[in-house]
Formats: sequence, structure tokens, C-alpha cells
Amino acid sequence: MKAISRYGFLLVTGMFLWVLQPALAAPTFVESKEIEKLLSRLDLSAPGLEKVRTAPNPERAATELLGYLRARTAVKHPVDRAARGTWRGKAASEKDLQVANDALRQVLVGQPAYPPYFCGDDIDWGTSPVPDKEWVWQLNRMSFWDALALAYGHTGDEKYAREWSAQLLDWSRKNPRDEAHKYAWRSIEAGIRGYRWMGLYQRFLDAPSFTPEVLVAFLNSAYDHASYLMTTYSKGSNWALMEAEGMAFIALTFPEFKDAPAWRDEAVRRLNLEIHNQVYPDGHQRELAFGYHMGCIGWFMRTYELAGLNGQQSLFSDSYTRVIEKMCEVPLKLAFPDGTTPQFGDSWTGKPGQYYGQLREWAGYFQRPDFLYVASEGREGTPPAATAFALETSGLYSLRSSWDKDAICLVLKCGPDGGGHCQPDNGTFELYAGGRSLMPDAGSYIYSGDPENRAWFRQTKVHQTLTLDGANAAYAPKLLRWQPQPALDVLVVENASYPGLTHRRAVLFVDKKYFVIVDEALGESTGDVDLHFQLAPGEAVFDQSTLAVRSDFAEGWNVLVRTTPQPGLELTPEEGQVSFVYTQKEPRPAFRYRLRKSTPSPDLRFVTVVVPYAAGPVPKVSARLLGTSAVGAARVELEVVVNGETKRVGYALAD
Repeated sequence: MKAISRYGFLLVTGMFLWVLQPALAAPTFVESKEIEKLLSRLDLSAPGLEKVRTAPNPERAATELLGYLRARTAVKHPVDRAARGTWRGKAASEKDLQVANDALRQVLVGQPAYPPYFCGDDIDWGTSPVPDKEWVWQLNRMSFWDALALAYGHTGDEKYAREWSAQLLDWSRKNPRDEAHKYAWRSIEAGIRGYRWMGLYQRFLDAPSFTPEVLVAFLNSAYDHASYLMTTYSKGSNWALMEAEGMAFIALTFPEFKDAPAWRDEAVRRLNLEIHNQVYPDGHQRELAFGYHMGCIGWFMRTYELAGLNGQQSLFSDSYTRVIEKMCEVPLKLAFPDGTTPQFGDSWTGKPGQYYGQLREWAGYFQRPDFLYVASEGREGTPPAATAFALETSGLYSLRSSWDKDAICLVLKCGPDGGGHCQPDNGTFELYAGGRSLMPDAGSYIYSGDPENRAWFRQTKVHQTLTLDGANAAYAPKLLRWQPQPALDVLVVENASYPGLTHRRAVLFVDKKYFVIVDEALGESTGDVDLHFQLAPGEAVFDQSTLAVRSDFAEGWNVLVRTTPQPGLELTPEEGQVSFVYTQKEPRPAFRYRLRKSTPSPDLRFVTVVVPYAAGPVPKVSARLLGTSAVGAARVELEVVVNGETKRVGYALAD
């Protein structure tokens, strides 16, 4: 911000006299009405506030309040001020320091997939340098303030505290909660700030720049946040959790507010409700997007832990932590062997081992040696008892060959409509083997500012599933068979994808080595029935003579996809894209097998063999049906030949 807005000045005999210290350091600059507003919001009869209550003027009351809060030790927070002496040289990463130093120059981070942006010497908190609204929304979550706090603890350099104080005053002054500032006051941002600011308070409270003026602005804004969050409740979505968390953190950090007990009770009431409203019995959060599921664990857990630090964990239901433990099983059951995760819905696969730290923490909290085994990559703990998992309500299923890092793993989705972060892709799957994602989901690419690409990545036909005339499918899932066995895992699901057409998919994991997939189109609707597959970015080899497609990596594992020939079956390349990072996409091989359904009957069936394989010759595969079972029959038997080894496999929908 410009110097004139950052430093106070006095008019003396017709000329400006610059004050040597920032205006932030002078409590006399605090408007008395702002102090009086704050004092009216506090329970001044509370023990310890006697000097505040009896202060001769508002300015002295603000100074006494700051002294009281600096001396207060009864209220606990995960950021322990008592340990601040240990922060020096250990608190910030190089990235944190870079973000903090940029923030000193008002070069600020919005949506972090985009470069930081100069928001003006006199910061414009409504800055929108890109069409994506996520940028300005996330600007007003102030992740760069966390970096300033960490840099201050790391270096002890007052410039970081001074800058944060100036920006806090600036934001509070410029962003009243009104129609003109909606970009700053969505309830999700208010909740995030409520949580984050309480940690910033712990890190900056002892700074010389944290003056009574800063305290008054901070506490008045915190009160405004909590009061607003009391009036908004986004039931059934992750927003509800952030709203409750922000309100709870303000209430528990500042019990001196008259309304703090009401805020606390309402926040806890919502969390106790939402943990059962949003989490299915199998442990997955109802929006069915992996990143949001992991976020929800944190939103549920952090308030519980803060309450525990302050002796108030009894406010939560007896089942609360049991549900959280079930949620914590999801990254064990559904993550790939390297710790990356499926990209279903608005999700991105992330980095290897990204959740190992949490799993290690949860291993101790819940006494789970299987969590520890995964977190330590097999060096500690005990391996999970199973290699196949069904989250039946969520419609998510995982089949893996072992708990080795190079294991084969397929994760399939056929679940209910999870809302705005879910995609109409029932029946789709991702395949990982030998340390490589061989058939990843398309991902999401972007939320806002590019509706064409947002829509492209949400299409059913860009997923590993079946379509009718390329249209998007409905959500109408059903589990027909789940039978994991040592030599043959069987999964059969179906989805009433279109009026008059149901897609039934059977996945057979044979000897923990390869997959036989039987897809059936059942019903009277007519049109082009397409079976879609996509590979990882890279070269692919198409063999029309055998109706096979394979990846062609020079090193490491590849995958072969071959559908059994039948009259009228066509193999055609399609447009393929994948997004592993927000706003980034790249081309990849994609293809479809098409059969024309020209009359209400007969129904159609595809038999596909999917073989992941290590370096070496391309597998020779074939598959054929045994017997005369009709499409849609309850029992199907097949003969599969892979590299000369013949197997008879199949499934029955009823014992």
C-alpha cells in the first residue's frame, strides 16, 4: 500500500511531519466508536477483565484488553504461543518465505494454480486478473497471511508482522459485508477466515506491530464473521463444515464475547448433525470427490481437537470419532499403491505419499497398525487384512494385487449423484500398475471462467464407461455382486444410464494379474452404443485387425485393451484429454468400441480384456463366451487365454 496509507502523519504549521513509527503503533489513532462497539460485544464481568471494565477511556480500555489477552493462558490453540521461542529458523519453508516476501510488495496469491498478482499499492481486494472467479474468492481467504505469519516466526523480522497488521486493517476497512463486496463474503470464505485468523492471532499477538488498533479491528471483524456465520448454514455440503469450523474457532478462542457460547453450541450442533448427514455408512463423504473427502476429515476433526484442548470435547456425540475413523479408512482403501488418488469428480490425483503424514497421525490416534503400514510404505505396522474393498453406499470399489508399491490396482465408481463436485460417469474406473497410472480419469480441469472446458471434462463419454449416442448418463446405480476371492475378484454393478437403457458392467480380476470386463447394454432404446476407454498421456498403438489398443512406453509398465470381435463392432480413436493439475490439461490416447443398436432388441454385450504388463513382449490375449447365455443373464462363463494360459472364469448374480 502507498506510504500515505501505511504511515500516520501530522499537519504542523502548514507542512507534513512524518511520524517515525507506523500509524499502527499509535493506539490514539483508534476511533473511540470502534472500541466502544467492541466493548459492548464483550462480557466485561468475566474474570480478568476488571482493568478493561474500569478503564477511564476507550483507548485505555483497548490497551488493557491487549495486555489481558497477551497474559491469558487458559485458552488453548494448536498453535502454541508458549513455544514461539522454538519457531526461529524452523517455522517457514522456502516457498513460505517467497510468498511472504511477495506479500510485502502486495504481490498476492489468489487461486494458487495461477501466478501471484500485484494488487496495487493500495490493495484492491476485488482484483480479478483472470476470468476464473476462484482467484478473487481465494484472494480473500488470504493464504499469503499464513506465509507472513510463518516468516515472522521463522525470522523474527518485524516487517512481516507490520505488513500483516497493515493488510488486516486495510481489508477490514474496505470490505463491509454488503452487496458491493460479495466476492469477500461468501460463507465459505468467512468460515475459512474464521479458522485461519485464529491461528494468525496466535502467531502475531506478541508482535510490537500488533497494537490496540489492530486488536480492535481484528476482534470486531472476528465478531462480524461469527455473527454472519450464525445466519448461514449450507446443509449437506462441505461449505457447512467450513462455516461451522470458522464459527467454532472464533467462539472457543474468544470466550469473552457475550455471544461465544451460542456460537460454540450452534457450531457443534451442526457438526454433530453433518457428520451423519454427509458421511455414508461406508465412510465416504457424500460429494464423492476425493479431495473434498479429505478436506472434510480435517473440518470435522479440527474443531473436535480444539474443543479437547479447552476441556469441551464432551459437546460432541459418542459416535463422532467413530465416523471420523471410518472416513480415515478411505485413503487406505481407495488410494493407489504410491499414495496418489482417483480423479473422480472435482479431484486431482495429487502427489505420491500425499496423505502418509495424516495416516501416520491417525494410526496413533485410532490405534491402527494398518494405517501405519501404508503410511510407512510397509516398514512399520501390519498390512491391511484385505486387498479388495467395497464402499457400497458410495459406489466405490478397489481391487488390488497386493500392498507392494508396484501392485496392480483398479478403482471403479458406480455411485449416487454427489452434487456439483460429482460427474455423470458411473461405471468408470482408473487403472494403476507398476508405479504408473495407466488409465487415469480425465479429472476436472477448472471450476470457473471457462464453461466450455468445464463441460468437456464432465462428459460421460470422456470416461471409461458406456454411452448411448454420446449423451451424458443419469445416476441410477446398483450393486449386483461383490465377491472377492484369492484367485478371482468379482464385481458386478449396473446403472440405469438412460431411459430404456441400463449399463451392466462386470469386472473380473483374474489371478491378481489382469481384468476381464463384461459390459452389457440392456433395454429397448436404440442408437449408437459406445464403450469408451482412455490411456495415460503418451504414444499408443492401435491394431484394427485384433481390435486392440495398447500404451507404448519405452520403459516400465504398459497396458493392453482388447475387445472380442463381433459383427458390426468398430474401433475408433476419440479426442482425449486429462488434467492432473487445476487449469492444466494435456492430450492422451482415447478410443471407443461402437455397436449400433437399431431395434429394441437384441441387447448388446462387449467382452474386453485389460492386461497391465511389465517391460517385455506384448501379451497375446483372447476371450470368448462359453455356452449360450443371453445378454443380461444371471450367469456368465468365459474362457480367457493370456500368453497361452487358459482360464475359465465367470460370475453368477445369485448364489
